[in-house]
Amino acid sequence: MRRRLALLLLPVVALLSSATAWAQAWPTRAVHIVVPAPAGSSVDLTARLLADKLKDRWGQPVVVDNKPGAGGMLGVDAAAKAAPDGYTIAVGFNGPVAFAPFMYRKLPYDPAKDLVPVVMTTLQPNVLAVSASLPVKNVKDFIALGKAKAGKMNYASVGLGSSSHLTMELLLAEAGFEATHVPYNGSPPAAMSVASGETDAVFAAAPALLPLARTGKLRLIAVSGRQRLASMKDLPTLVESGLPNVESMIWNGLFVAARTPDAVVQKLNADVNAVLQDPAVIASFEVQGLLPGSGSVADFRQTVAGDTQRWGAIIRKIGLQLD
Repeated sequence: MRRRLALLLLPVVALLSSATAWAQAWPTRAVHIVVPAPAGSSVDLTARLLADKLKDRWGQPVVVDNKPGAGGMLGVDAAAKAAPDGYTIAVGFNGPVAFAPFMYRKLPYDPAKDLVPVVMTTLQPNVLAVSASLPVKNVKDFIALGKAKAGKMNYASVGLGSSSHLTMELLLAEAGFEATHVPYNGSPPAAMSVASGETDAVFAAAPALLPLARTGKLRLIAVSGRQRLASMKDLPTLVESGLPNVESMIWNGLFVAARTPDAVVQKLNADVNAVLQDPAVIASFEVQGLLPGSGSVADFRQTVAGDTQRWGAIIRKIGLQLD
């Protein structure tokens, strides 16, 4: 009986051994990281920094493919429909993964079924920036001006359904005034629209805003996290500024197509975690106002699920629906 059982298990053991060996050898060719945002955005900068470190670790080219559009959904969809072998990775973030299912009547992919979360790469608050031409020094001034303009204020976002968009909608709902939404294709053009005076304000990650703030073209007035950023200690949080229910964090992370072998997913997770612990990477993130991610596959899956649940309720509350 034991011999018969052993013979029956041999193919299973052989299959598992083969899969493990294949994963250990992975990658054997170029890996593509799809960035669903334009060059110069915080998502793009993070991806390029990781790609540079991973190519040395893997001994293979790591190519960054920018595929912006549709609030990040174009790039995420490309990864969701890629071969499940780990050679196409998407940098996903809140908008196309956690928010989109509640805002769009039809999506080209199902985040829960078509994507596998691999690892969180960065975490950062949104930063509220206003045009330097506005008489606004803080959140109180911003709300007062918004109410005085009686619906004539406008604001930029990095795309429909993005964290940038939803954070401002949440602020407007809590503060009690209206403003017109002007979506852009990524943070660089959105930030530039505020700097030029084309729009009045924007919520975005710090990297796209800091160069324009340093030249005095826009003014940073608050961060959306629960705590102040160590690299921008002078900026108060929205909670400190009298909006206790307006809090949001932008997370970026790597995703692969469903059915990618777990051994490859775990190897990706381990290698990216190692890169995220590199002091040079940590220092680069800190300068940009980014917090390094890291953690297990299960940790990232839990973060995605929690954010989906929280923002799903907020999206329903403010009644945001997009075609």
